[in-house]
Amino acid sequence: MVNEEIRDKEVRLIDVDGKMLGIMSAKEAQKLANARNLDLVKIAPKANPPVCRIMDYGKYIFELSKKEKEAKKNQKVINVKEVRLSPNIEENDLNFKVRNTIRFLKDGNKVKVVVRFRGREIHHTSIGQELLERFAEAVKDYGTVEKKPKLEGKSMTLVLNPKS
Repeated sequence: MVNEEIRDKEVRLIDVDGKMLGIMSAKEAQKLANARNLDLVKIAPKANPPVCRIMDYGKYIFELSKKEKEAKKNQKVINVKEVRLSPNIEENDLNFKVRNTIRFLKDGNKVKVVVRFRGREIHHTSIGQELLERFAEAVKDYGTVEKKPKLEGKSMTLVLNPKS
């Protein structure tokens, strides 16, 4: 809340420098802010009495947006790529998937490797387990296992992180 939006009878006022000016009526605090050509801003509405501060609100909002933009600029987006396998995959197809996974890991993406079990294949989850362990061994130079192979419904998943 800013300026005339503040409807409280009494407020605890903080000056521009951060110095405590004490408890006074909201009207008096508003007069002080107007005398300095600044805004009265409520910063702790749940306190008893509410805490208000005299500041340049437009400048404050501008600084906040600037900080957010800076934080966004330094943020790194990590995508999760998914590679699907079947328990009876051929060696050549597996090598192709391994090469793609290595490329994803080099780009800095996480990789989720999924083995889908269809029909009666679900009774032979050990084949999928061995396949995922073999897969993790093949890409160990480029990525580390974040989440071990785990059966979830009709699929078994393994999550790989890129090495730094």
